[in-house]
Amino acid sequence: MQSYEGSNERGLVYGFVLDGEGGARRIQRNELEVLDLRPQESLWLHWDRSVPQAQQWLRESSGLNEFACDLLLEEATRPRLVPLGRERLLLFLRGVNLNPGAAPEDMVALRIYADARQVISLRMRPVKAAGALCDAFESGEGPKTVSEVMLFLAEALTDGVDLLVAGVAEQIDDLEDALEQNEKKMPDRQLLLTLRRQAASLRRYLAPQREIYAQLVRTPLPWFVTDDTDYWNELHNRLTRHLEELDLVRERVSLLQEAEHRRVTERMNRTMYMLGIVTGFFMPMSFVTGLLGINVGGIPGSEHPYGFVVACVLIGGMAAFQWWLFRRLRWL
Repeated sequence: MQSYEGSNERGLVYGFVLDGEGGARRIQRNELEVLDLRPQESLWLHWDRSVPQAQQWLRESSGLNEFACDLLLEEATRPRLVPLGRERLLLFLRGVNLNPGAAPEDMVALRIYADARQVISLRMRPVKAAGALCDAFESGEGPKTVSEVMLFLAEALTDGVDLLVAGVAEQIDDLEDALEQNEKKMPDRQLLLTLRRQAASLRRYLAPQREIYAQLVRTPLPWFVTDDTDYWNELHNRLTRHLEELDLVRERVSLLQEAEHRRVTERMNRTMYMLGIVTGFFMPMSFVTGLLGINVGGIPGSEHPYGFVVACVLIGGMAAFQWWLFRRLRWL
């Protein structure tokens, strides 16, 4: 696998002309002005929207209206589908952030315009799905039509989600197994918080993305291939399964946190119980020694040669009686 995305040429990351038979030829930025597609050909252009030249091309040379350009270039997006008439659409998708040093749950956005002859995609941060599509074209095993390009990108994004959700579930399994093997071992609190945050972040974007796929199943565009709806429905089912798994992850994390809290509470209760027993054990003896230690006349045994021994025996007898009493009351 190559790097996720190639070098920019005035904002154009990838450009391919599809021949309709699974092959494609790569084009450069300067070829767009004179490009003439044959009837069976279609076009995929992948842009870096942070580059001013890419924004300029989109507004001046793409043929899209101002509304579509504004949506494609807006700063914040969420997964959604925007129909532009009966044969065009805008598609906003999210994928796992697999860039070096990034948090996977900080999902990257992929903005797509599609009609019967072309797909225009834009990104801010590199998207692995676009790199995978480029590799497929260069190996001669790429999509044949515009609708298949959209499906390829959506499936590649979902593949990344598969790996991340499986990894989160596996970490939860490891924590539960460790807890079963050693009930006294405390789960990693920071890891639990991280897993819960990942589940919440993923669910935030995957839930509306699932509805997008359901909408494409219900209202396919005229240029969709016959069995495209089956693939969109499968993507919908995969995301449904992931959302159910993420809900289960949150429940399992909550149970682990509750188990941790319960063990901490039980340990604190046992500690306080033992402190109470020790305090109750020594309190009568402390009273006797304090009473005998006051500096006033008339203390019994102060003049007797065996007074100290008698006091020690008395205190020892009190300790033995308390031990017997605590055992009988099952406090020990």
